[in-house]
Amino acid sequence: MDLPIISRARRHGGAPAVEDHEGTWSYGELLAASAGIAEQLLGAAADLAEARVGLAIPAGGLHVAAQWGIWRAGGVVVPLSQAATAAELEQFLADVRPACILATGAPRPEVVAAAGSLGIPIVHLARETLPAARGLVLPAIAAGRRAMILCTSGTTSRPKGVVSTHAGLSAQITSLIEAWRWSAADRIPLFLPLYHIHGIVNVMSSCLWAGGRLDAFSRFDAAAILDRVAAGRYTLFMAVPTIYGRLVEAIAGLPDDARQAAVAGFSALRLAVSGSAALPASLHARWHQLTGQQLLERYGMTEIGMALSHPYDGERRAGTVGVPLPGVEVRLVDDAGGVVSGTDASGEIQVRGPGVFLEYWGQPEATRDSFTEGWFRTGDVAVLERGQYRILGRRSVDIIKSGGYKLSALEIEAALLDHPAIRGCAVVGVPDDEWGEAVAVAAVLEPGETLDAQTLRGWCRERLSPYKIPRRVVVVDSLPQNALGKTSKPAVRALFTGGT
Repeated sequence: MDLPIISRARRHGGAPAVEDHEGTWSYGELLAASAGIAEQLLGAAADLAEARVGLAIPAGGLHVAAQWGIWRAGGVVVPLSQAATAAELEQFLADVRPACILATGAPRPEVVAAAGSLGIPIVHLARETLPAARGLVLPAIAAGRRAMILCTSGTTSRPKGVVSTHAGLSAQITSLIEAWRWSAADRIPLFLPLYHIHGIVNVMSSCLWAGGRLDAFSRFDAAAILDRVAAGRYTLFMAVPTIYGRLVEAIAGLPDDARQAAVAGFSALRLAVSGSAALPASLHARWHQLTGQQLLERYGMTEIGMALSHPYDGERRAGTVGVPLPGVEVRLVDDAGGVVSGTDASGEIQVRGPGVFLEYWGQPEATRDSFTEGWFRTGDVAVLERGQYRILGRRSVDIIKSGGYKLSALEIEAALLDHPAIRGCAVVGVPDDEWGEAVAVAAVLEPGETLDAQTLRGWCRERLSPYKIPRRVVVVDSLPQNALGKTSKPAVRALFTGGT
């Protein structure tokens, strides 16, 4: 029996599925290519029996064919970060021990080095030399089998391998299909990393499940994307806040005719989604003013897929992430373990539903400790305000306990991003004898700007409560990042504490 995503691809047959730098791939071509890759991986075996297979192929038809091929052979897909160092990759690969790594062209030196140190073979694939399927019988894959292992960002501890089943991924995809009304008429660009749930599930898998068409880019290319938006090529758009900010700047720099065409293209979208980081209210407003689009925000994480989303029809309130998605249960739990009832009281987000992950690879204790009576403990803190959830941040790194108050680092960051001199920032709590924790900010400035702590505090007094005003400020050239390209709060805290 075929996996659901394969069964659905068969229905779409000769329809175009993916366009990349090599041209267009139909659904039928993806199916044929994935069957050939599956047979190559199997060799004389009848089933890979959940052997792990690394995937280091940029976005495009070949990536999809390889992912489907691994699944059809009975293997577990292990996407590899395109941003991780050799040491980080080696640590992750040593944990999951893939049988091989599928790559194309010249793999990143970091991948080659990490694979070489562990003796993991790299199998090179190219569209023009893909193995032809011989029509062998491929294994039947039960829905409960392991499908994918994604590396967490490791915000508070060593990164872990998050294991999702085929049933779990299907539940995540179908929830988004229903909530965001995907159809075969949809067209979307894909420039997000394919080692993160945002690109893998929200964009690539949802689009292909629905029978839509992907425009695959190996990286974010503002000029090329704006050209295609202006040409009316897309119906949906999904990106992180940083990209929306870059697009606002890029559109402002276009000649009048090109700017008007780009704005018209974005205005015509049926849906534009922002996620993976908090969207500043100021950027939410700027995007709406520019395009007429109210960005839909959502909340999710590697372990659960998407859990919360603004409604497709209804209020998309800046600073909130909406309500539970179809098939997802959400509750807030306070520090004493009690379920928070009513509104305006904060608690840890806990999630239950068919899309929740199976386990942390090789870490049964961490898996067990992450659940309470079947509810996954996200470690994120939120409050329910007027029917929609607002994220306050990670319990460990974004909730600052200062002077008896619990402060949201994300809320303070959103306010600071309105300062004309600040391009980016990260707020953390650092030990303080008087306050317990003091609010500290590391800021990246706009070119040619200067900023000192006294000036920033003066500006903040008009916008923030006194206990939220940063007491320590450092200007940096860039914010430290983890393997997934997100700001590393522990590394930011080390800027103030002298830790590592």
